[in-house]
Amino acid sequence: MKENKVIFITVNALLIALVCVSTMVIQIPIPLGYMHLGNTCILLAGEMFGPVSGLLAGGIGSALADLLTGYTQWVLPTLIIKGIMGFVIGWIISGKGRTMRMTSVHTFLGSLAGIAVMIFGYFIGGSILYGSIYTGATQIPGLTLEGVLGMVIFYAIGFALEKAKVPVVLKERIL
Repeated sequence: MKENKVIFITVNALLIALVCVSTMVIQIPIPLGYMHLGNTCILLAGEMFGPVSGLLAGGIGSALADLLTGYTQWVLPTLIIKGIMGFVIGWIISGKGRTMRMTSVHTFLGSLAGIAVMIFGYFIGGSILYGSIYTGATQIPGLTLEGVLGMVIFYAIGFALEKAKVPVVLKERIL
């Protein structure tokens, strides 16, 4: 039992760090924020480790990136939005009895739902923070592009990991 807690904490700490760093490495400005590659890692965390890990990695990792890069007004909204995003991805993709497969309909629907949560969440967050629905809507095109790029890279990495049998090894040794 204690070993499982150590593995859980270690894996999630690594996922949080991965999301944080991938969010900070490349930042392309868009209205009210920036585009980044962190969504790819949130998708991978939710797909490979499930909803709780997706929630922790997405929420905490992304919020830390906002905090460390000067977007402090977004820390709380990001914690909530990206946490829900990671949870939804993991919940849909790795539901009861499902195996991890990149060609699965659940993988596509989970990643699409996660990206939709992100776009809608930041639209609402931007509208509240800046007091205008119009202002919140200005970031939708950039967020959509960010989400699509995140999904494309997620699939490229996911297929490579699947071909290398990484999910099978993880399931046998860690999960």
